[in-house]
Amino acid sequence: MSSNSNLETRTLLDEIRSLEKGWLFDFGHPLLNRIAESFVKAAGIGAIQAVSREGYLTAVEGASADPGAIPDMTSSKKHRFPDLRGENCTKSLEAMVKSTGKEAFQWGMAAGMYSGLTYGLREARGSHDWKNSAVAGAITGAAFALTSDDTSHEQIVQFAITGAALSTAANLLSGIF
Repeated sequence: MSSNSNLETRTLLDEIRSLEKGWLFDFGHPLLNRIAESFVKAAGIGAIQAVSREGYLTAVEGASADPGAIPDMTSSKKHRFPDLRGENCTKSLEAMVKSTGKEAFQWGMAAGMYSGLTYGLREARGSHDWKNSAVAGAITGAAFALTSDDTSHEQIVQFAITGAALSTAANLLSGIF
């Protein structure tokens, strides 16, 4: 009976603190929990990043209409949301939601895949080292390259090499800081 009263007296702050100790999800296996949690967290960060970037580029573009305000920085930068200037606000909002959703999915897919691969490799090999990070980074980088619209063989190889290099560096530097 005391456990029932414990549930009733928990505050929102207690619930948030308990999330730091455990998973957001419980799918019955640590691998599934890790993939789902990584996907959700990274997708949220990706969506915030996409909207923030577009807001910044729009503000700079708007300010560049005034010649004395800010120098033109958008000549080399392209909006990631090309359809944002729709015929009306509804089309612009729809384009932003679609583009933000796509980018959030890409971030979530990369984080979930990387997290799942590192966990699986650690379980299979019995250790977590730079080799696991390199393999997981390369596979995740190649998969991330495949989510873009015009994917070439060179792009896939470059993303795989970059993913392997970044994840290996992060693994090797994690003990230093």
